[in-house]
Amino acid sequence: EGRVDIINSTLGKALGGATGGYTTGPKALIDLLRNKARPYLFSNTLAPSVAGASIEVFKMLSDSSSGDLLRRLKANVRHFRGAMKEAGFELRGHEDCPIVPVMLGDAKLATEMADEMLKRGIYVIGFSYPVVP
Repeated sequence: EGRVDIINSTLGKALGGATGGYTTGPKALIDLLRNKARPYLFSNTLAPSVAGASIEVFKMLSDSSSGDLLRRLKANVRHFRGAMKEAGFELRGHEDCPIVPVMLGDAKLATEMADEMLKRGIYVIGFSYPVVP
């Protein structure tokens, strides 16, 4: 009692672009999910390199020196969001989150903007419906 029994999460954007998600919980539950959960039957396991890199990210974040990195990241997020808003872009997401959805409203424009950003040395992905609204 007072504990979380199941955790579903992703090792995606928050940890640097890795792929995949996971579920943790009591062994009996995980065994049941492996045998009965329909989506599990059609999924792939996490690549060992993704799991290893994610473990290292967690170690970095729990290191006492990570405070400087996190402060710098938050300052960069504030700067980026402020400059983008000032330039007239519609942004979504939480103000402190380094994942900053820039809403363009047009799939072709999103792809063109991503291509142009890459030419300038900035790697972004232009997502559109149905992946994002």
